[in-house]
Amino acid sequence: MSRRPSSIALLGDGQMGLVLADVLVRVAGVPRVVLWSHDSESARSLAQTRRPERLPGFELAAEVVCTGDDAEALRGAELLIVSTPTQFIRAVLKRLAPHIGAGVPCASVAKGVEIDTLLRPTEIIADVLPEVGSLGVLSGPTIAAELARELPATLLAASADAELSELMQSIFTTPWLRIYTHDDPVGVELSGALKNVIALAAGIVDGMGAGCNAKSALLARGLAEVVRFGVAMGARAETFFGLAGVGDLATTCFSPEGRNRSCGEALGRGETLEGYLERTKSVVEGVATTRAVARLASDRGIDMPIVLAVHGVLYEGLSPAEAIAQLMSRDPKAERIG
Repeated sequence: MSRRPSSIALLGDGQMGLVLADVLVRVAGVPRVVLWSHDSESARSLAQTRRPERLPGFELAAEVVCTGDDAEALRGAELLIVSTPTQFIRAVLKRLAPHIGAGVPCASVAKGVEIDTLLRPTEIIADVLPEVGSLGVLSGPTIAAELARELPATLLAASADAELSELMQSIFTTPWLRIYTHDDPVGVELSGALKNVIALAAGIVDGMGAGCNAKSALLARGLAEVVRFGVAMGARAETFFGLAGVGDLATTCFSPEGRNRSCGEALGRGETLEGYLERTKSVVEGVATTRAVARLASDRGIDMPIVLAVHGVLYEGLSPAEAIAQLMSRDPKAERIG
């Protein structure tokens, strides 16, 4: 697509969907921007108040169309942005498929791996919508609440189709948001998924009060696992040392607003996973992704001790203290990245 789209549909009214819809109207000046909600009541409330509960202090531009009507959301859409949590993408797209035209380009901002199929978000999109156009990924070190406050940030627009990457760069660039293009969408997508697992571990370290030394070591060795996994899955190693990898990893592991880090912190303090998920209003993508990545690592023989330790805490009754002891007691070896 060489020209700017006149109509864009964002599928999912989570924090990133809200912020990006606002940018497309206020800055890019896209004539028709639709924010689709799976729940019609939520759409009506947002349309009336413009103040979403999940993003306090933020007011959505009046020009953004908020709807739970499938046909209205997709009418005339020339670009789709999937801002639905990974584990719900398949169901959402199956529901919306009758209204999506063939050849429409699609970009994902989701960060995860589907548990049942072990597919990345763009792979899920291609699986459900085989006639979709070019596929892209928009990812990077961005906490949505900071974007809502127009604090400086960067993102990567990644696609095998350079035209789509450049289009995303064009429409999402603002005075406070700088977009870089990238041609390794697999690496960018895997970076976004795996950093959430490492962030759970970082939160556990925070919750236990294990200190800065432990957390810094965790991030460094976590990055080594991310690189190792990514290369085995067909990504380029250098991708993980840029914004999508190191950048997003650092943001998620240190931000007090990071959902995965916050979940891990609660676990480190002794709260149960079930208890935390019940009281939080946000989807913690890393919880499901941990299970999927652990399966992939096992199937492919990829050494990922931190991921397996997190999996043990989440699903196998391993205590945080036991997980750290397990990692510290591994056989001595030379440092290796990837």
